[in-house]
Amino acid sequence: MTTSSPLSSGPTSGNAAADATSGDHPRARITVPALATMRAERRRISMVTAYDVTFARLVDRGGVDIILVGDSVGMVVQGEANTIPVDLDEMEYHVRLVARAGTHAMVVGDLPFGSYQVSPQQAVESSVRLMKAGAQAVKLEGGVAMAETIAAITRVDIPVMGHIGLTPQSYHRMGGHRVQGRKNGFEAGSRERLLEDAHAVEQAGAFSVVLEGIPLDLAADITQKLSIPTIGIGAGNHCDGQVLVLHDLLGLSDHTFKFAKAYADLRGVVVAATQQYVADVRDGAWPDDAHSFH
Repeated sequence: MTTSSPLSSGPTSGNAAADATSGDHPRARITVPALATMRAERRRISMVTAYDVTFARLVDRGGVDIILVGDSVGMVVQGEANTIPVDLDEMEYHVRLVARAGTHAMVVGDLPFGSYQVSPQQAVESSVRLMKAGAQAVKLEGGVAMAETIAAITRVDIPVMGHIGLTPQSYHRMGGHRVQGRKNGFEAGSRERLLEDAHAVEQAGAFSVVLEGIPLDLAADITQKLSIPTIGIGAGNHCDGQVLVLHDLLGLSDHTFKFAKAYADLRGVVVAATQQYVADVRDGAWPDDAHSFH
């Protein structure tokens, strides 16, 4: 998923995360069958990215259904211009951090560029690594071209979340992060091709699919035609669920985007808190007697 651009592990009794609630009501862990039930009952699915144990616990406490350990870490944490430089070792590391939170939310690990495109066998091996790190499913980009790969991963009982439309790992082919599906046709990125991509992902065995950066009417059409949940970002409100990058949701990003909404201004909070700290250090107010040892 794009940002800064146009567009659980085992039981955790005794862990604070095990007491996570949505409002005042304890909730069950989210699983693949649970997501299918949510779609059937027309209950919207929420997904947010997270890259460490602290934020994983916080968004889980907020009641999110899925935590995506996204390769967007390359942009919002590492400062890269796109997601392509992120490698499998890095994704494995961040999946492990998030999995340690013991969340009720499902943890999905992103397969980074170069970790699954070479062959279905490579994709299976990469997926196994993320699952051993604590993911409960993996996500990969691509439709028709990735159908065989998705099928290979699901054959070894690893759940796969698809991702079509604006696929950030196709940054250079698309000429940047550009909305897809506005033109008719069957070439990559065109409307009819995206319909084929969605069908191919479903038929290959994916349990859900992210629709990114496509017109809302196309997203509605895809959602109506599929039997698996669709998760939108920059795809309108007709999808079965929505996903946002954590840094966009919290107002931590440097820029604002049409597809994102800041639900807080933590950027301003962090700057103000740091300014106060600096001022207290400079005038000797910190540390005070109450925070000193005697």
